[in-house]
Order: sequence, then C-alpha cells, then structure tokens
Amino acid sequence: MLNKVKTLEGYKLESLDGDIGKVKEFYFDDQFWTIRYLVAETGTWLADRQVLLAPYALTGVHPEARNISVDLTKKQIEDSPSADNHKPVSHQFEQAYYGYYGYPAYWSGPYSWGPYPDFMRDYQARAIDLAHERQNERTQRKNGWDPHLRSTNAVGGHHIQALDGEIGHVSDFIIDDETWAIRYLIVDTHNWWPGKKVLVSPQWIERVSWDERKVFVNLSRLTIKASPEYTADSLVTRDYEISLHGHFSRKGYWVDELVNS
Repeated sequence: MLNKVKTLEGYKLESLDGDIGKVKEFYFDDQFWTIRYLVAETGTWLADRQVLLAPYALTGVHPEARNISVDLTKKQIEDSPSADNHKPVSHQFEQAYYGYYGYPAYWSGPYSWGPYPDFMRDYQARAIDLAHERQNERTQRKNGWDPHLRSTNAVGGHHIQALDGEIGHVSDFIIDDETWAIRYLIVDTHNWWPGKKVLVSPQWIERVSWDERKVFVNLSRLTIKASPEYTADSLVTRDYEISLHGHFSRKGYWVDELVNS
C-alpha cells in the first residue's frame, strides 16, 4: 500500500507487548531512496535516546486504527544498541544494530536490499548464512556501498530544479509499506501554478545538491506542468501511476519488480 509520510507521522507503534510510542519521521538512503529506519517518538520511555526501527521489524500498517505493528518486545528494543539523539546514524551503530537483531545488512551488496533487489520480509528463510554475513560486514561495507541517511523531515522543503528552472519544493513523500521504497516525492508548485501538486519519482532524479537543498530532475517545466495533477484526496492507484509514467514516457517501477519476482 502507498502512504504519505505525513499521514504516517503520529501513528501509534504497537510492539508485541504494548504501545512504545508513535511515528516521528523516517530515515532513507540517498542512493536507492529506500526507508532504512522509522524514528520513534517514545515520550518518557527511552527519552534519552533515539529509537530506530528497521523495516524488518514493521509487520503491518493499519490505517483504520492508525497504528503500525512492530514484531519486537519492549525489552528487545530497550536492550538494543543505542543511537545518539541529534547525531547522524553511524556505520558503527548500524553494524551493532543489525548484528543485535540478526537482520541482513542492506549495504552488503549492489542492490537496494544488499544481495537482493527486493525486500524480503521473511529474511530468515534466505539461502544465505547470516552468521557468515555478519562476520564479514566490514568487507561487505567496503565492497558494497556506503549509504548516506537522510531524514524525511529535513529533506522536506528541498527545491525541485527542472531542466529549465525551478518548479517547486518537496512537500511530502509517498512510500510503499510493502517494500519500504519511496515511490514519489510530492512537489508543491504553488509559486508557479497556484494550487497544483505533482508527483516525481526518485527514478527521474538526475542528482541532488544536499548543500544547496536542490533536487535536479531531467524533465522540463512544461512537461511537469502538464502531468496528471495530485491532490490531497487523490488515491495513487495503478491506473493513476500508469498514466503518470506514460506522460513522462518512463517505465513503471512495477515492471522491474515483476521481472525480479
């Protein structure tokens, strides 16, 4: 299911033995534009640390109840490696975190989920020796890729630069809660076309200047202006996505996923 980040913010987090807080924001990597951690707002519980939940721990998003199921106990979370508040997530923390939970390291290969192009919820059934993987994490990090994690809150507001000028800014993200990929950036264009919002896929991004807070896309302003409009009430259906990708003459992400499945 596709969900807006701002919709998910504030959802309750239900662990195996009770409420652990609510969704604060998400961290994603700047190569594959995939969610790597949900950041939890825990209130007074574990208030002195940043509580991160990897997608492997998230077993269900429930819009009706406005909560997300977490396949961990409070004790497991409390005993997990601690990430410092107000500091970037370090490689050392990630290695300790993934080792503690026994999750497969997403940086251990050339694909968005390490050796695999797709998110594997039943990661323990993989035909790979996780103990061997953890033993060789340093080599894998060196031979794989170095992720740089970005906050959805911090990247909100970045300007979108088309081939022939600026068109607006990032107002939100749409993520897939099955694969935890960011499918679209919601772009607010009100300074150019009053009231209109459009969707841009990360696959259409040419580069990002994080220092300038600019996202460059290989599309013209006129082409973006003529794209199917996105509104707050819009449902991103497959028909809508086909229309959107067809307008830009781009292949849909689901085509590759069908090939890999």
